[in-house]
Amino acid sequence: MSDLTHNLKSLSFEKGLSESEIGHIPLRAHSAALTVCGCAHAIFLLQLHHSIRCSIQSHCAHKSRLLSRELRVGIVGMGHLGKQLLLSILNKTPITESEIKVSTRRPEYAEDVAPGVECFFDNVRLAQWADVLFLCCLPSHLPSVCADLSSHLCTHTIVYCFSSAVPISRLIQLLGHNFVLKSQYDTSACDSPNIWMTCTHLCTSRVLNEPFFIKSSSPLSPNRRYSHSLSLTWVCAVLNSLVNICTAAQLGCKETLYVINHLFKGKLCLDAQDVYSTSSLSANQSFPWIPANEANIRKTPLYSILLNSKSTQDCISALFTALLEPTPQAD
Repeated sequence: MSDLTHNLKSLSFEKGLSESEIGHIPLRAHSAALTVCGCAHAIFLLQLHHSIRCSIQSHCAHKSRLLSRELRVGIVGMGHLGKQLLLSILNKTPITESEIKVSTRRPEYAEDVAPGVECFFDNVRLAQWADVLFLCCLPSHLPSVCADLSSHLCTHTIVYCFSSAVPISRLIQLLGHNFVLKSQYDTSACDSPNIWMTCTHLCTSRVLNEPFFIKSSSPLSPNRRYSHSLSLTWVCAVLNSLVNICTAAQLGCKETLYVINHLFKGKLCLDAQDVYSTSSLSANQSFPWIPANEANIRKTPLYSILLNSKSTQDCISALFTALLEPTPQAD
């Protein structure tokens, strides 16, 4: 059945706005862009961590006890962002409903969004269970949420926060946890936000099936005028998080470099000094744990590699695109 209201301007969103309010319409496009880009970058992180766990189990089976089970993903909050993230994970990653849990004040709402995903209101329980924990709550709720999570997180659990209003140093302090990633977007870099207006009424996982939006949401996007860019420190922090997972699994330097380079199909060739600025580590020694403040704030050796190597940036962009591209359907 056709939509009888299509192209009826009297029923459009803009019709009820005053002249002063019309000037704020681009904010809808920015909001859509932040949601799409935020989910895309979260998917990229999960795909990398899922892949590296599989690689460790395949190539380093004798040291994979910590990673012997599937990746567990927790989501705190089920507002618009939490809902879009949940659907994107289910549609864009190998992670299944049984490997996701949601803590929200309205568990029944989340169950309607994705049947099969366990939902409850217990932040402590989620903190003790998850390997990757996404905070999709409002900035005003972060202090109470972090108070719930604090002291219940495993050392290897990644806490990922979307809120740009809270500095990462403050997050680390609130959580008492040093494995934290945070996306910080530069909205001023996007001088053509209107292309995102088409996304305002679409499910994010559908948007992320479109090649243009996949490329535009890349953290190292070639479509800079359309993208909400992330700094190189975020990309560096993601790579460092892979190193930390290998350290938690007690892999030596040589094995760590092998599994990380293997993710990039041999096109990325990191050596020990690219990860840690010392040559004193033996092949069987693990890399030291890289704290969140160092990975997100300080200029690490990996940051210098990313900053000065266009080929490395291109390699990461290519992997991002490959991991988010729709999987071909079998005939």
